Amino acid sequence: MNSNQFNFNFRSTRLIFRSKHHIGKVTRSGGRNAAAHRKAKNSPNLLIKRLLFGATVVIGVGIGVLAVASIVVAKNLPNVDSISTYIPAETTKIYSNNNIVLAELHLEENREVIPLENISPFIKQAVLATEDTDFYQHHGINIKGMFRAALKNTFALSFSEGASTLTQQLARNLFLTKKKKLSRKIAEIILAVQIERKYTKNEILEMYLNQVYWGHNSYGIESAAQLYFGKHARDLNLSESAMIIGLLKGPELYSPFRNYSYAKQRQRTVLNRMAKLKVITQEQANNAFIEDLQLAQRKTFRYRAPYFTSYIVNQLYSTYGEESTLTSGMQVYTTLDYELQMLAEEVVKNYVAKSRKPYYGANRAEENYNFSQAALMAVDPTTGYIKALQGGADYKENQYNRCTQARRQPGSTFKPFVYIAALEKGFSPASIVQDSPITFSTSQGPYSPANYTHTYMGNITLRKALENSINVVAVKLNNLVGPENIIRLAHAMGIASPLQAVLSLPLGANEVTMMELVTAYSVIANNGLRNDPTGIIKIQDREGGVLFKHQVHPKRVLDENIAANIVDMMKGVVRYGTGQNANLPRPVAGKTGTTSDYKDAWFLGFVPQLVCATWVGNDDNTPMNKVTGGSVPALMWRDFMKEALKNIPPTDFARSGEITKRADEDATGNASELPQDASSPPPNGTDQSSIDFNTL
Repeated sequence: MNSNQFNFNFRSTRLIFRSKHHIGKVTRSGGRNAAAHRKAKNSPNLLIKRLLFGATVVIGVGIGVLAVASIVVAKNLPNVDSISTYIPAETTKIYSNNNIVLAELHLEENREVIPLENISPFIKQAVLATEDTDFYQHHGINIKGMFRAALKNTFALSFSEGASTLTQQLARNLFLTKKKKLSRKIAEIILAVQIERKYTKNEILEMYLNQVYWGHNSYGIESAAQLYFGKHARDLNLSESAMIIGLLKGPELYSPFRNYSYAKQRQRTVLNRMAKLKVITQEQANNAFIEDLQLAQRKTFRYRAPYFTSYIVNQLYSTYGEESTLTSGMQVYTTLDYELQMLAEEVVKNYVAKSRKPYYGANRAEENYNFSQAALMAVDPTTGYIKALQGGADYKENQYNRCTQARRQPGSTFKPFVYIAALEKGFSPASIVQDSPITFSTSQGPYSPANYTHTYMGNITLRKALENSINVVAVKLNNLVGPENIIRLAHAMGIASPLQAVLSLPLGANEVTMMELVTAYSVIANNGLRNDPTGIIKIQDREGGVLFKHQVHPKRVLDENIAANIVDMMKGVVRYGTGQNANLPRPVAGKTGTTSDYKDAWFLGFVPQLVCATWVGNDDNTPMNKVTGGSVPALMWRDFMKEALKNIPPTDFARSGEITKRADEDATGNASELPQDASSPPPNGTDQSSIDFNTL
């Protein structure tokens, strides 16, 4: 009889071995023996034994399965040693020159990593009381908590409770997904034990507080402290700390910005837990709960000073790459004077708003000035530091930066380069040129430059010709000194855009950017020394190491005497000429510019400490209603500069003994009739005004 047969027969018969004569005889059992057997079979003790045996088998199998699963999971786990070299994504911050935060750049994680000693003791006490009471006693896992959670999960038939220690939570945040399943829990336990062996408790607590999510894209306790209370983590009091730690259960659900009553409930839970553990007294808990909390103002801006800040961000992307910029935690210190920037924004917006207001024109018809955009840029010529940059009327509506991106015809703001070239060729401010009609024979046909008024002044000094922005004189000088020399000079002074050697070059035939013009005018204001505009003073990494520091290295591109003479001539533009609307009760120099059909109007002016450019126009090149550089842009410049210079004492420009003063303008100079040959496209306009300034 095989084993299967034996097992089967055992259930229905029993073998009786009485003597050798009866070996193998099978008989039916019965009588009292059968009754006793049935009683023993149904006894409670046997049932308990069988249950215990079954439980032992199940537990044994479970342990075996867990052991095998643990081995499999452990083989695929990351090395916790990588935490030593792990660099969490940290927010890059951009500051103005007086430490106002202009932007916080980050991907999903807005984080600022800080050491444990810079975290309030109330935060440490609250997180341990609420999240891991036995943190300093266990070795990564809490056995009692795990069994308690296991029972709850068994009855709930789900992973409703995890009983994770802070170390397990750190392991999960650093290495694992948040999906609740058995394999993740096993991995979490293994990693937690390994982390505890590798790092001290304080190191683990510091990593946890800098890693955890606090809601609204804020990661790490410093970011949370700034978000909710506008202060550093080290300065959080008991009430604030309890509320922040209460958010860990559900940062978005319990956010005080979204549901203050829920946040207060969680704060009460944390405070009571701390009191129960005697970390604080119940009286302290009660007082902290009733304390009036002052939440920080929610940040509604992406960037402050957005035209300037986006210009800086693009430079960071270009230098460090987008990902590094958004995750490396750099501290970027810029040149921007935030008060001047606010002033620039106000001036630009005010004048664009005024441009839409109707007024009565010369024929008494209702008109407006018909420009929709304006820009303003101010730079310290002695350093190149950008102090204000407003690239348009409203960044939210249009992000195009008209200070740095737009190439527009500069009109007569290009004329100073012609006069500087003439001074370099031996002319003086008192040199006389004839302002009279002239025609040049060119390959495109005859070219006859015209003055704006179509009137001519005869013999005139260079000084007076610049003051009144006389087109014919500028074109004659261009032809005499050579367009190539003027182009070479303009490039040396900071005009980077390509320039064509044409007769209309002095009238602004070529397109340039506002920043290029500001660079070149800064050379004039700085006595011939060039400092290119810069927006960044210093960049530090997250540890405070210096990645970049701007060094001011001025380069001489104009002779001091030449610079002093052109400054003196440009002072006359503001005092006596087309720029009189920009005049201030202090030494000021500048130049107006207006292009053909009134498509662009400029004013570039300066004092020794500040160069400022203003522009108005339309992005689609629609002509304005007779707006010239001497009208709206000059008025904008004056409104900005009179406020910007309030705390800067009036200072005259550097002078030279060779300056030919305006009093000498009637003296006989190097009068000459210029040759009448060269090539040129049609001329641009010049700078006179028919606008009623009182309506602005």
